[in-house]
Amino acid sequence: MTAHTLIKNTQAESALIDAFAKSIDTLPGAATTTTARKTAIGGISTRGLPTRRVEEWHYTDLRNRLKTVPEGDARASGDALNALAEGIARIDLFDGNVPSDLPTGVQVTHLRDLLERGELDRSLAPADPEDVIGALNAAFVSHGAALTIDAGAKLDKPLELSASHGPGQAHLRVPVSVGADVEATIVERQTGEGAAFVTGVVDLTVGDDANVLWVLVQEQAVDTDQLTQMKFRLGKNARLTLAILNAGGRLVRHEIRGVLEGEGGDFQMRCVNLLGGESHVDVTMVLDHIVPNTTGTEIVRNIATGKASGVFQGQIRVAKEAQKTDARMACNTLLVSDEADFSAKPELEIFADDVACGHGATVAEIDEAHLFYLMSRGIPENRARALLVKAFVAEILEELDHEAISEALVSKVDDWFSKNG
Repeated sequence: MTAHTLIKNTQAESALIDAFAKSIDTLPGAATTTTARKTAIGGISTRGLPTRRVEEWHYTDLRNRLKTVPEGDARASGDALNALAEGIARIDLFDGNVPSDLPTGVQVTHLRDLLERGELDRSLAPADPEDVIGALNAAFVSHGAALTIDAGAKLDKPLELSASHGPGQAHLRVPVSVGADVEATIVERQTGEGAAFVTGVVDLTVGDDANVLWVLVQEQAVDTDQLTQMKFRLGKNARLTLAILNAGGRLVRHEIRGVLEGEGGDFQMRCVNLLGGESHVDVTMVLDHIVPNTTGTEIVRNIATGKASGVFQGQIRVAKEAQKTDARMACNTLLVSDEADFSAKPELEIFADDVACGHGATVAEIDEAHLFYLMSRGIPENRARALLVKAFVAEILEELDHEAISEALVSKVDDWFSKNG
C-alpha cells in the first residue's frame, strides 16, 4: 500500500467517485471504455485533486477550491442558444443535431456514436497521469461532436460549437481534424445556468497551409465550476489564431497545450479575462516549438474587480532543433478593486541558440492622467473609468479577422461592464 492510497478524500472528491460508480454502466460505450474510464478516475481516488504543492496548480489549489460537485445531468435543463452572430452554422454539442446550412466539406459525428462504436477507447484516458482535467473528462464524458473539415475547404460561414447547460454535471469532448489548405472560423460557446460542474476537452489538428480562427466565449454562471482543455498540433505553414473571452464562472481553468510540428507554423493567442465578484479564472498555456522557423505571439489582458482573482501561466518551450523561432508573450492586468488579485507566471525554456523570444507582465491601476483628461472634457468619473477599462481590453478583440464576431465580442464586453462596472 502506498502513501497515495491513505489520503482522506474531500467532499468533492468523494462526490466524483460516487457519481462515477453510479454512472459507469450507463455511460456510452461502456463495453469498450470501462477500463480507460476506471483508470482515469482511479488517479483521482488515490492521489486526490491537485493542491498548490503541484507546480502547475500552485495558484489554483483545486482540492481546496472545488468544494462541492452537484448531482444530475446538466444537459437536461439547458436552454437553446442563439448563434453568437448572424450567418453562423450552429452545432449543439448535447443533441448532435447537424444544421441544414452546414458548409460544404464539413462532417460532424456525435461523440456518443464514436463511444458506442469503440472508436475512442484507446485515446480516451490521458497519457500523462498528472493530467487531471483530461482524466476527469475521460471518466465521465458522454457528449460532444467530432468535426472533420476536408482538405482544401474554404468555409463560407463560421461554425459554432455550443452547449448551454442547467444545474448538474456536463462533460464534453470535441475532436477536430482540419485538413490541408483549409480556411475556417470556429466559435466555441461555454455557458449555462445554475450550480454545475463542467469539463471539456478539445483535441485539434491543423493540417499544412491551413488557416483557422478559433473563438472561445466563456460565460458561465456564478455558481458553475469549469475545467477545460484545448490540445492542438499545427502542420507546415499552418496558422491558428485563438481568441478567448472569459466573462463568468466561479472557478474556471482553461488549459492550452500546443505543439508547432511543421516549419512555418504560427500560433496567435488573444485572451481577455473579465473577473468580477469572487470568481477565480486560471489560463494556463504550454507551447512547444519543436521545428525551425515557427512563430507565436500571445497577448493576455485582464480586468479584475470586486474580490476576484486570476492567473495566467504561460510557458514557451523551444527545442534544440527549433532554430529561428520567434516567440513573444505578454500579460497585462488592470486592477479596478483593492481586493482583487492577479498572478502572472510567464516562462521561457529555450534550448536553441538562434531565436527571438521574450515575455513580459504588468499589473497596474487606471492612469489618473488619462482619467483627468476625460473628466476635464465633461465625462463623469464613472463613465470615464469605464471607457478606459473597456479600451484596455477591446483593442485586442477588434483586431480579429472577422468583423461580425469581433463586434459580438466587444458587445459582450459592454454587457459585462454594465453589470460589473
